Amino acid sequence: MRFMTTSDKPEHAAETTDAAAHTGVAAQDWATAAADPQYRAAVVDLLGALAYGELAAFERLAEDAKLAPTLEDKAELAKMASAEFHHFERLRDRLTEIGEEPTAAMEPFVAALDGFHKQTAPSDWLEGLVKAYVGDSIASDFYREVAARLDADTRSLVLAVLDDTGHAGFAVERVRAAIDADPRVGGRLALWARRLMGEALSQSQRVVAERDALSMMLVGGVADGFDLAEVGRMFSRITEAHTKRMAALGLAA
Repeated sequence: MRFMTTSDKPEHAAETTDAAAHTGVAAQDWATAAADPQYRAAVVDLLGALAYGELAAFERLAEDAKLAPTLEDKAELAKMASAEFHHFERLRDRLTEIGEEPTAAMEPFVAALDGFHKQTAPSDWLEGLVKAYVGDSIASDFYREVAARLDADTRSLVLAVLDDTGHAGFAVERVRAAIDADPRVGGRLALWARRLMGEALSQSQRVVAERDALSMMLVGGVADGFDLAEVGRMFSRITEAHTKRMAALGLAA
């Protein structure tokens, strides 16, 4: 899951956040909400997952820059990598601020995230762009949905680090140009994007299932958790946003 932040915001994200902003935990600040130890544990997990995702994003974008066909592209990716590292620093500093050790908070998510990136390693520059735009955006959408249920202080931080680092417009422009130049590229990239969709959703569900605090946040009583029907609607919204991103790239979902 992103656990990465190079995403353009889906239509529903702002609506979802606004709807929850004045009820329950979402109306509280961190100091008040964190009095519940279960809620605190869930937020530490969430921040740890995001922090490692940002660190992995920085590392991957720096690596992808080596595949860039031009100096301009290389510089663009380097700028995005820098933005991801800044997001990591904000999350790391927040964990320290609330009395948590950042490395310990990130550690539970290292294997799952590294596994995801190993299974979805791009074979070329274009696959790397599609992964950053499509694959990472799915995880970002998931985190935005969760953010709507968080206390005001945590919600503000999470939404800030999920801001698009500029990859969305850059990826769309480069991928569409490649398809215009050789339409056969579109079929290959569409298959790749479908695989990313499946892997990203599976990973999201797997990580949540393995962490009791996060599970309780989503489907339990912590932080005004989703009921099962809402979980279904959440994944429908994520899928709908994915379809729109595919269309923006000129690919069939």
